[in-house]
Amino acid sequence: MNRTIKRVLSALVIIISITAVIIIAFSNPEMKNAWKALASMDLKWVLGLFLCWAAYAGFEGCGTWSYLRSKGYKINLGRVIGVALIGFYYSNITPSAAGGQPMQVNSLRKAGIPVAYGTTAVTIRFVSNQLTICMMTLGLLIANRTFAYNQLGGLIWAARIGWAINFIAVPLVLLAAFKRNLIQAVIEWLISLLHKMHLVRDKEATVAKITEILDSYHAAMIALIHSPGQILMQILFSALSMLGMTGSIVFTYYAFGLSGTPWYQILTMSCLLFVSASYTPLPGASGAQEGGFMAYFAGIFTDGTIGVGLLIWRFFTYYMFLIVGVGTVLNDKRLIRQEKKRKQAEERLSGAADTPGEADNAAPETAGGTEDETQE
Repeated sequence: MNRTIKRVLSALVIIISITAVIIIAFSNPEMKNAWKALASMDLKWVLGLFLCWAAYAGFEGCGTWSYLRSKGYKINLGRVIGVALIGFYYSNITPSAAGGQPMQVNSLRKAGIPVAYGTTAVTIRFVSNQLTICMMTLGLLIANRTFAYNQLGGLIWAARIGWAINFIAVPLVLLAAFKRNLIQAVIEWLISLLHKMHLVRDKEATVAKITEILDSYHAAMIALIHSPGQILMQILFSALSMLGMTGSIVFTYYAFGLSGTPWYQILTMSCLLFVSASYTPLPGASGAQEGGFMAYFAGIFTDGTIGVGLLIWRFFTYYMFLIVGVGTVLNDKRLIRQEKKRKQAEERLSGAADTPGEADNAAPETAGGTEDETQE
């Protein structure tokens, strides 16, 4: 797809999402008190929202960094957090968040991480996050089931379906990791199909390349199973990251000086909202997130705060990732250009250093030839 078209589509997605947020938020009659609600916000809780955002991105990067370090790859933590931000950015502008993980693998590859290990690292983070958010949601729902059922009413089915979809992704990904022959057969069939459609030129070379990646990926996943310490580390980072994301609604609630609903009940609804909306195919789950917030937190955000609360929450969990993501993508390209220039400079210096040596090796031959000619 043409790069200009991609940029136009990305901008269109963001514009549509912003429009949806504004329409849903301002359609609430309580928005007439929006300015009053904003003026009353407690800045220390707003600072907490920034920390929630940083925790979500930072601990996600720490999880990837921890795994890569355990495999001997000495990559800078800041670079890996940047990779996580790139993943969040592309996830938020592509349908079903399909662009995030491939772009993370690509960014890791450019940072010197082989595709197989980059894929494994991203897969581990996905499985760990899915398992963690599902267990968090289930535990909170069981502990606060009366409140949750009363608050959601007939909408509880959306939470159930969302939880099931999020959870089923875990065994499916693990199946892909450990049923090596099955995945190999499926991929070879797909490559053959693409070859017949003239979308793949060299079938054998493509199969060989994919097979090499699958072998490394399979071996890395098997090794992870025998590393319980690393598994626990990944779950810990996922728990901290997920708490940063879902806890943002708690901080939004207290920023308005509201009371009456305990933080753990708000956190329960936040987790239920996440699993309910995350399977929506629209970029950033636009529409589902906004509509879900208004429905799930009706009666919790009172005194005209629910509409503006939606705007504040959505800014920290969506738009801030877009803003920072653009800067991170540009910075990543800058780092790649610098690395390329550095390598080119090293190659030139290496070539210059080799030139005198070649001249020295050639000199005796020239001298020897001159002596022979003189003797003749």
